[in-house]
Amino acid sequence: MKKRTVEVTEVANVINEKLKKGIFLTSKSGDKVNSMVIGWGHIGRVWERPVFIAYVRTSRYTSELIDSNPEFTVNVPVNGFSRQAFALCGMRSGRDIDKISTAGLSLVEPEVISVPAIKEFPLTLECRVIYRQMQDASLLPDDIRNKFYGEACPEEHICYYGEIVAAYMIEE
Repeated sequence: MKKRTVEVTEVANVINEKLKKGIFLTSKSGDKVNSMVIGWGHIGRVWERPVFIAYVRTSRYTSELIDSNPEFTVNVPVNGFSRQAFALCGMRSGRDIDKISTAGLSLVEPEVISVPAIKEFPLTLECRVIYRQMQDASLLPDDIRNKFYGEACPEEHICYYGEIVAAYMIEE
């Protein structure tokens, strides 16, 4: 298996486009690896560093893992995707099942951090958290707060600013 280094600025538009349908955020603490589907995120520059900002609800297992080990990978499906993997990683909790093996996903050793990449979603960003911020939904306009933080799902997000320390495409 080969990894081809990519420039973050050259893949930013692809990542932003794929975010609309969902990409994967993978975390690891100890021997536990978990991946979840995200549709909110930003890629750009902050503090003169390339960053990916991920938004994770406080109740998610991913948040627990990132707080324990402040690293994550962003895994982008560029050659189609597995509906089973999307459904499983988007609807089930890693607290209850091993989503990686249940979804039939293959982990790939990382370059810099401890969190693996996912072979089936080859465009990979390795990120190290350099800042985290709890969201305060009370500061949002009513229409946004009511739509995204109503009675059905009241918990807020933590914004994880991950410095991109490696970016590559996994190739056979």
